[in-house]
Amino acid sequence: MRSDYCGALRSADIGREVTLCGWVDRRRDHGGVIFIDLRDRDGIVQVVFDPDAAEHFEQADRVRTEYVLQVKGRVRARSEATVNPSMDTGEVEVYGNELEILNVAETPPFQLDEHTAVGEDVRLKYRYLDLRRNEMQRNLRFRSKLTTAIRNYLDEMGFLDIETPILTRATPEGARDYLVPSRTHDGKFFALPQSPQLFKQLLMVSGFDRYYQIAKCFRDEDLRADRQPEFTQIDIETSFLDEEDIMSITEGMVRSLFQELLGVDLGEFPRMSHYQAMLRYGSDKPDLRIPLELVEIKDLMTEVDFKVFSGPANDPKGRVAAIKVPGGNDKLTRKQIDDYGKFVGIYGAKGLAYIKVNDRADLENGLQSPIVKFLPIEVRAAILERLEAESGDLIFFGADSHKVVSESLGALRCKLGEDLNLYTSEWAPLWVVAFPMFEEDDDGSLTALHHPFTAPSCSPEELEQNPLEALSRAYDMVLNGTELGGGSVRIHDQAMQQAVFRILGIDPEEQREKFGFLLDALKYGAPPHGGLAFGLDRLVMLMTGTDSIRDVIAFPKTQSAACVMTDAPGTVDSRQLRELNIRLRLKEEQVS
Repeated sequence: MRSDYCGALRSADIGREVTLCGWVDRRRDHGGVIFIDLRDRDGIVQVVFDPDAAEHFEQADRVRTEYVLQVKGRVRARSEATVNPSMDTGEVEVYGNELEILNVAETPPFQLDEHTAVGEDVRLKYRYLDLRRNEMQRNLRFRSKLTTAIRNYLDEMGFLDIETPILTRATPEGARDYLVPSRTHDGKFFALPQSPQLFKQLLMVSGFDRYYQIAKCFRDEDLRADRQPEFTQIDIETSFLDEEDIMSITEGMVRSLFQELLGVDLGEFPRMSHYQAMLRYGSDKPDLRIPLELVEIKDLMTEVDFKVFSGPANDPKGRVAAIKVPGGNDKLTRKQIDDYGKFVGIYGAKGLAYIKVNDRADLENGLQSPIVKFLPIEVRAAILERLEAESGDLIFFGADSHKVVSESLGALRCKLGEDLNLYTSEWAPLWVVAFPMFEEDDDGSLTALHHPFTAPSCSPEELEQNPLEALSRAYDMVLNGTELGGGSVRIHDQAMQQAVFRILGIDPEEQREKFGFLLDALKYGAPPHGGLAFGLDRLVMLMTGTDSIRDVIAFPKTQSAACVMTDAPGTVDSRQLRELNIRLRLKEEQVS
């Protein structure tokens, strides 16, 4: 039905007879000449109809926005005065001599070029219209190119694309499972996979050596801008390679994607231990584009009378740290400082102390802050020296538990970087390595920082002697403060696996219940193996410069995990529920 895409026409096509199909983006009547901007997935081209083609001119006069047309005509150059440099096809237009209306359209609920004034719920309700917008078409075309490039790279590296089940059993992976009742197994449920973790390890036991999958994953958790209940993962697993090999392959993949699709050379990725990342940036996924760092001052505050500082300073689990904002006195108003105090409260901080360094040389009167009077002269001097503060600088302080200080100041650091535009580069990749093997819960019990199949970097004996000091063979790839992907070398040795289970308090019966099929498989000659999983949606979001993964997914869910277009989740009739042996509880029953 067509010879060319609308957005593909260029000066080289001048003089050609073409047939185009698409939607009416705009229609304009200029003194008896009708201009139609015709749009398809590749872009927009201007089509001109004049009264010389009487029958088709009348048709052109009838068309309205979003009508579907077939147009035949000749490509010609626009006059110099009418060239549109903002359009890829802006140097040419099509002089139309035939037009057929393939379908009419009702007036859309919103103008596609004025979507920013429309609520997101309306856009998602009419997603099939929202997807016609150039921005959305561009994002999804980019996503398609990205997945093709990923497959090509991994295929060249000898990886096999293998699918794993969607209907499986529930396994503990840190979030709630989506459950699917079984009609044929009364009272039992499948679970949708949070990741293919266990299956990809089984593929290594099966001898497939190098596996990948662009896999759908499901997690029933609270949502935010970079989370969805169903998301796409680039899942990779290998045998007989250590962490250095795995990191080299996957770093090479990401570097090649940026070079091929964006023309960007990311260079060699620096590495940082988890300890250093938390100490200097308050985050295990630091944004290295921002030059601000957290500075530890706990040792300077142990003897001060100010309990807000001395309490955490003398608590083994406490932390006192500071951030210096160079030139912050002139950059930030008192209202902004107060707003930052409210901001850190989101992360559990009880307040945000600060000092304005008006005169670095005058420790008595040159520092402005409600807290200065509580700090002896020698402590003031030590703080300024450690932070290398100068006149005009602003210093923010955090004092609380290690977790609260790290999270609140880490988030403040990123907000300051955004608000003051402190970014020193466009892209800042990083490997974060040497994660702790375990973390301590509030009740003193231990949980695996990643998952219980992550290999530690010590022997089973050393692990059990001092589990909180043990480091794992895990690694995360970070870009611009976003975790692109994470993985680890897995445990393939039964003695090590049992040591981890003992530390986590998982008894043999629970092991069998949760992981029985994997544990059985590991008995039969499991090779050393490891892998990594990338969030495809996040990667596309970063590479396209969009603010939300909902703008790079064709049919996403809302913040409440609903699809307003299909009205899902929906009710199920009583017959289907009876077949599944499910009875819904009335609200009165739930209350009682």
